[in-house]
Amino acid sequence: MITLRPANERGQMKLDWLDSRHTFSFDRYYDPQHMGFRHLRVINEDRVEPSRGFPPHSHRDMEIITYILQGSLEHEDSLGHRSVIRRGEVQRMSAGTGITHSEYNPSQTEPVHLLQIWIRPERLGLPPSYEQREFPIEESTGTLILVAAPDGLANAITVHQNVRLLVGRLRGGENLTYRLQPDRHAWVQVAQGTAELNSVPLQSGDGVAISQEDSLLFSAAPGSQTTEILLFDLA
Repeated sequence: MITLRPANERGQMKLDWLDSRHTFSFDRYYDPQHMGFRHLRVINEDRVEPSRGFPPHSHRDMEIITYILQGSLEHEDSLGHRSVIRRGEVQRMSAGTGITHSEYNPSQTEPVHLLQIWIRPERLGLPPSYEQREFPIEESTGTLILVAAPDGLANAITVHQNVRLLVGRLRGGENLTYRLQPDRHAWVQVAQGTAELNSVPLQSGDGVAISQEDSLLFSAAPGSQTTEILLFDLA
């Protein structure tokens, strides 16, 4: 079963410095039909203007993944971490018993475009922690790269939940297949471009909930721009 969450039906927060699209209910956007999927709770697509960002704010009991599509994001938190996340890097912050952080666009001229993902942890009260790692995302054409997994499997960043996050890119005319194990589910988020998933047309910003499917076939039309997808393999 494949259920499409169209990009143009997402919630939106529009400020002078932020354009945020919400796949699931978030902050002032509430839709009881879209409260998350399996352990996924939030997928926000954010565009932040130059030299602007989110002031210090706190989280608890959530696995938070930041995925950069364009530009860079400066992170600072109450654990003493300060870093800049760039295209090709993935950040995981486990809020656990409580963490405060801020996120700013350090560029004075270029906006930053990112996905922020929240995943419910395997248990409450974990120690807060932080991890950031570079992956060859720009080289991932025609394949899927594992970027987040339990226990840091295969050099992925560690996420404290039975979830695997894979990233793939398709050039025009290419196909990509992924097999789901029995009793597993998937969510696909189209980060950029267009493609078909098991003959269902997808465009940038679309999300897809997948259950009771054993094989996922992604295909990009000949001559189309490179398509980038995030695939969450979920219990």
